[in-house]
Amino acid sequence: MPVVNIQLIEGRSQEVKAAIAKEITESISKHAKTPKDHVHVIFNDMKKGDYYNNN
Repeated sequence: MPVVNIQLIEGRSQEVKAAIAKEITESISKHAKTPKDHVHVIFNDMKKGDYYNNN
């Protein structure tokens, strides 16, 4: 059972998250040869001030 954790800065819509999850699920299913319903995608929203990337 693949589990994919995605951390994003908060503010993405549910529609955007669903589109991301769909693409990731399809790719994991294809390459790991596992059923799509066995792939789990978890989104963790972070506040903008809780992340720093040197920019």
